[in-house]
Amino acid sequence: MLGCDLGTIFRTTVAGGSYQDGLTIHLQGVPPGMLITEEQIYEDLLLRKPGQSELASPRREPDIPIIYSGINAADTMPGFTNAGHTNGTPFVILIPNLDRHFEHIDQYQVTNRTPRPGHASYASYQKYNQWDDAIGAGIFSGRYTSTIVAAGVVAKAVLADKGIQVTAYVKEAAGVKAPEVGIDEIRTKAAAYRRIRKEHDPIWQFVYQSGRIKPGMRFLEKLPVLAEVEKMIGKFPAMEMDEARIRKEHGINSKLFCPDPDVADEMVKKIVEIKESGDSSGGVVEVVATGVPAGMGEPVFKKLDGELGRMMSIGAVKAVEVGAGLAVKDLTGSQCNDSMYVDKNKKVQFRSNNAGGITGGLTTGQNIVVRLAVKPTPTISKDQDTIDKVSLENKILSAVTRRDPTLVARIWPVAEAFTSLILLDHLMMHVGYQGMWRE
Repeated sequence: MLGCDLGTIFRTTVAGGSYQDGLTIHLQGVPPGMLITEEQIYEDLLLRKPGQSELASPRREPDIPIIYSGINAADTMPGFTNAGHTNGTPFVILIPNLDRHFEHIDQYQVTNRTPRPGHASYASYQKYNQWDDAIGAGIFSGRYTSTIVAAGVVAKAVLADKGIQVTAYVKEAAGVKAPEVGIDEIRTKAAAYRRIRKEHDPIWQFVYQSGRIKPGMRFLEKLPVLAEVEKMIGKFPAMEMDEARIRKEHGINSKLFCPDPDVADEMVKKIVEIKESGDSSGGVVEVVATGVPAGMGEPVFKKLDGELGRMMSIGAVKAVEVGAGLAVKDLTGSQCNDSMYVDKNKKVQFRSNNAGGITGGLTTGQNIVVRLAVKPTPTISKDQDTIDKVSLENKILSAVTRRDPTLVARIWPVAEAFTSLILLDHLMMHVGYQGMWRE
């Protein structure tokens, strides 16, 4: 299968499927000397994993990552403290599938001849014919986005070391739009959202807080823990959140990350209303990157805004816009142009950011702003016209598989990670190129 890799210097390759044994992430270009832990990766994975509220599919994948290679197994010589740190070799992460029970496979087998409208199941059958990995939609399932999030944890750590931060959030859901919120406030609330979700997650408590999996353990020592978790799926006690306290102390809605809690409440209400009608809804995710140096990017076929357009690769994303995006069609040149001036410290400043921090495919030094349009989940609880893709007869499809009422609530961490992968790859190219001719 082609098309499962990304990047030029920082290269990401993913594999696996929804109901295969699991998924893998293979990273090349990870700098040596970094300390990346499985718990750190998990903390981002739990932001997108299903089974956490009525806004997500009831599938209960724990998404426990295993770092398989790319780090030192022990201190390499007396006086060195480099155990567990990256060593410059390919960094590989495994994410086992633990909630793939046969009753769910049976459901897919019964309905796989009748493809879901709006899903890849018809097109993938045309490409792979009878060999198509159609159980749970295979690699065309949103399940594969866990690989992007895991890779993004590594990329964000490298970027942060260079002063670059990437933050995403839900901008719009089910037709409810969030107002403008400053990036500092968004990040404060994002940190609180992450902390609250982790502290109320039974898998985090069982696996990491308890020390069942910790740095320094061998792969074979971790496998019994995974087997134990698999047997307990569906039996972990629910951890109720004190929504009033969370709202008062942190100003967030714990189910959906929109930095305006009142708007988040309205989003959740509307999503649930649409879900109860048997349908699904979409939305918009916004990503903001700060600290990006000016001049980063490449011309023509590798323009940075074009590279960010690769986020169309995220399942359910149907449009990507940078800066003012589609709104530029209604602006005049004088309105759209981001005029410049030099401040008293002799630094170049801009009076607006309609370009989203990118002109000519190169960064301007402003914040990079990207938005993703997320379509409604194709799987719904309403009868839909479809076909039998083998016999070529007309059929009616009634959804019987597990589903998300909306995807926007889980795609924002994917967008944050994907943006980080692209920015890190271009930062490495930029630094390397500049280093060839600048002192």
